[in-house]
This record gives sequence, C-alpha cells and structure tokens, in this order.
Amino acid sequence: VQLVESGGGLVQAGGSLRLSCAASGSIFGNMAWYRQAPGNQRELVAQITRDSITYYAVSVTGRFTISRDNAENTVDLQMASLRPEDTAVYYCTARALTQRRDYWGQGTQVTVSS
Repeated sequence: VQLVESGGGLVQAGGSLRLSCAASGSIFGNMAWYRQAPGNQRELVAQITRDSITYYAVSVTGRFTISRDNAENTVDLQMASLRPEDTAVYYCTARALTQRRDYWGQGTQVTVSS
C-alpha cells in the first residue's frame, strides 16, 4: 500500500492550493488529511468516507473542501482563503480495507505567507 501526496507549496495569505493524494494497493475506506505545524501535535483537518460523507475541523470549515474518487483511489483537499496559521506539513491517510489498517503518506509542506 502506498499513498503519495502532491500539490503543496508557498502561497500568500488569501490564496488557494489544492492537495492531491494517490493511494494504491488496496480498497480504501475512510480517507483524511491531517496537518502538523512545528511544535504542535498532528491534527485532523478533514475526513471523507467511502460514501463521501465529510467532516471538517472547525478551523477550516467553509474554506477547505475534501473530495475523493473511488475509481482512481484519490483524495483531494481544496484549500481557499488560506491563512498563515494554515502553514504545516499536510499528510494524507487512508484505511486500507484489505489490510485492515491505516496508512500515511510522506507529507507535503504548505506555507502561507502574510
């Protein structure tokens, strides 16, 4: 099983970025994006079930949108109205149904300048 993130980078406050995660090697249940800023614990940003039921952290509600494509085994995070406090390494995670465990990507850096 492998998860590969892409789409991170540097953006000015108020800007947008789209993160993508390509998963392979299993059929996947819940998929999610977490983030971790320096000195902070890793936190859940958004989650999506296989039936596309979504959950968002309060801090990103209304600004971020999570989506998935079950046929392609991808999960995306569209981020808008970015703030400097959104700066973090963003990680994709997915529950592999065959292996019955969660897998993580390597992370992608998002930096929002003020």
